[in-house]
This record gives sequence, C-alpha cells and structure tokens, in this order.
Amino acid sequence: MSHDGGTAIGERRRAIEGLALGAVALAAVGSGYRWVAGATMPETARLWLGPTAVVVAFLAAFLWRHRDETRTADGMAMESFGVANAVTVARGVLIGGVAGFLLLDPRGPYVWLPAVGYGVAVVLDSVDGAVARSLGTESRLGARLDMAVDTTGFLVAPLVAVAWGWLPVWYLSLSAARYCYRAGCRLYRARGGTVGSLPPSRLRRPLSGLQMGFLTLALVPVVPTGVVAAAAPFVLVPSLAVFARDFLAVTVLATEE
Repeated sequence: MSHDGGTAIGERRRAIEGLALGAVALAAVGSGYRWVAGATMPETARLWLGPTAVVVAFLAAFLWRHRDETRTADGMAMESFGVANAVTVARGVLIGGVAGFLLLDPRGPYVWLPAVGYGVAVVLDSVDGAVARSLGTESRLGARLDMAVDTTGFLVAPLVAVAWGWLPVWYLSLSAARYCYRAGCRLYRARGGTVGSLPPSRLRRPLSGLQMGFLTLALVPVVPTGVVAAAAPFVLVPSLAVFARDFLAVTVLATEE
C-alpha cells in the first residue's frame, strides 16, 4: 500500500471515529439535559445546556482542527485517533458538563455533580497518558488535546466554584494565567522580541495535579468554605509564580542567551 493510500485510509478512519465520538458526546449531553430537566425543570436544564454546549463545541472544533497531527514520537503515522485520545475527549465532555452548572442555583439536587464530574475528569487525566505510553501512541494531537482539556478545566472549575460562593473571586487569576501567558508571548514577539522554547520543569506537572485536587475539593459541598478560602493562597501562589517564571524564561532570559 502506498504512503498516500495509507494516509487516505487514515483520514477516512479518523473521520468515522470523529463522527462516532461526536455522537457519543451528544448522547452524553442529551442524557445530562434530560436528567437535569427531570430533577428540576426544563428552564433550569436549558441554563445547564448553554455553557455545556459551548465547551463541548469548542473541544470538537479543536479536535477537528488538529485531527491530522497523529504522528507518534518516532514518526509513525497513526490511522486512528487512538484510545488515549478518546479518553481525553471523555474528560472534555465531563468538564463541559461541569460548566453547565455555572448559572444554576447551588442548592439544587445536582449539588454534588460538579465535584463528581470534575473529579472523574481528574482521575482520567492520569489514565489517558498511561494508555498512550503503554500502546506507544503518544502524538502531537494527544499532547495538544490534553493541554486544551486541562486549560478548559482550570477555567471551568474555578468559575463554577466562584459562582457558587465556594472560592474567592481572586482565584480566577488561575483561569486567566495561561491566557495572559500566551498573550504576553504574542505581544513580546510583536514588539520584536524572540520567544524561546519552554524549558523542562519538575514543578509544572505536580502543581497541575495539586490544582486539580484542590479544585475538586473546593467543589465538594460539605467542605467548609472557610477551609477552602484559607488554603487557596497556598495553592494558587506557586502556580502563578511558575507561570511568571516560564514567561521570563521564554522571553527575557531566552533573549539574553
């Protein structure tokens, strides 16, 4: 089989898999809508559906845009999205479901669902990477998709926790940090500076895990808000400091080198 033929087969297979993933995602969102409507009322379910649809649509567009970036680390072209990426998509749908509670009253019968949804997405964050490594299917698509889902989670979970009064509003600086980092890099480049590669770090992944665990805890209804608010600065400040350090590393320090 020629290289072009194999590529065409891979494109068709990924298209079919994309449609299947989309159908499963729509079924999951539809099930969530029906449950919220049954547990409360249709008006509440429509409020849930809006933010959920925005997040799921964003992730679907992201996956479609990067659908061809499926080469593994050793350069092998994958004909499939792979199991690991399907797990990452499931994480994204769960986070979309959490986003739906942004406009809902925290005293409803669904009060535990944001913590459960985000918590399961956090657990799956360690699963998709492990699956990709075990199957040898790590790819640029997987890395991009994983980062997009993580970043979306760090936007959605704090927004819901703040909207429900369970986190102080200044914690949203975590949600803004990555976007400020990227905007700062673009501005630095636009002004004639050189943006270097992000150096490796032993802190990013542990701090990311710490944030995920803390945000899950903050969404648990029975955890006192005073405890969450007291712990919040100690969890937030190290992450913001790493973002600041990384920005300096790829801009000012990279130029000096």
